[in-house]
Amino acid sequence: MQVTITAVGPDNRGLADPIVHYVATAGANIHEIQMYDRDDEHLFAMMLRIEWPDDEEPVGVLRERLNEIGRLKGLTIRTWSRDEHRRPPRLALCVTYRPEPALAILRDIRDKRLKASAAVMIGNRNSCRGIAEQFGIDFHNIGDEKGNPDNRSMVDLFDEYDVDYIALARYMRIMPPRACWEYAGGRIINLHHGLLPPFPGFRPYHDAYTHHMLTYGATAHFIVPELDAGNQIIHQSTFTVTPGTSLDEIIRTGETDNEPQCLAEGLRRVVDREVELHFHRVVRVKR
Repeated sequence: MQVTITAVGPDNRGLADPIVHYVATAGANIHEIQMYDRDDEHLFAMMLRIEWPDDEEPVGVLRERLNEIGRLKGLTIRTWSRDEHRRPPRLALCVTYRPEPALAILRDIRDKRLKASAAVMIGNRNSCRGIAEQFGIDFHNIGDEKGNPDNRSMVDLFDEYDVDYIALARYMRIMPPRACWEYAGGRIINLHHGLLPPFPGFRPYHDAYTHHMLTYGATAHFIVPELDAGNQIIHQSTFTVTPGTSLDEIIRTGETDNEPQCLAEGLRRVVDREVELHFHRVVRVKR
């Protein structure tokens, strides 16, 4: 059984060794290790992707052993396997203003095009509360009066609702590195409202328009700590306009039609396990 382990906490010596030693001596095959050690931030983070012999020992036992190591070392350790519960994956939908991407996902779930369940909707504004209520999903606003999110509360909600994947459905805030590491390994999927890598940043429509582009698009990609990094692309969708089309019309078409389709298709590919994130690269899964 494939298992992803993440460990995050204050930097210190000897943090990785007990984790790696335990999983190796317990008979796991280690497929991937990534580590993050920044002296200026005093943060240690590690992600392991392993093949765990669940026929010999349940994942729950592995989780308990690693949590013991975490308590001793001052680390928050998460042990996750998509296959542990034999259920449709649970999604957290993170939103700000635009309702269309989250609405597309909820409709796909309702119509059984997306084999997942929506566990919770989290926003840094209240703009999308209505669609959460429409579909009977709990909504939590983690933003202050200016929309600044309480990132710790967000992670706590991910844990409370036992989510498998996190969809940033035009969530217009940057996920902090710690949160990215806590759910590393291809569990966070972002919708960027422009084509990557040429148009990153917060105003991709404007940037493309300045370059007199006639083709515009959106990108669904896995999140890693680097903002809008281009190696984690899951799906891109585009639309073409005629010369002279106004920027307002381009943005309207992108936001209402193209972006929702892009995120819904990207998320479907992840849920259906057509693609996974290995070593910061998207790979096609052979089944």
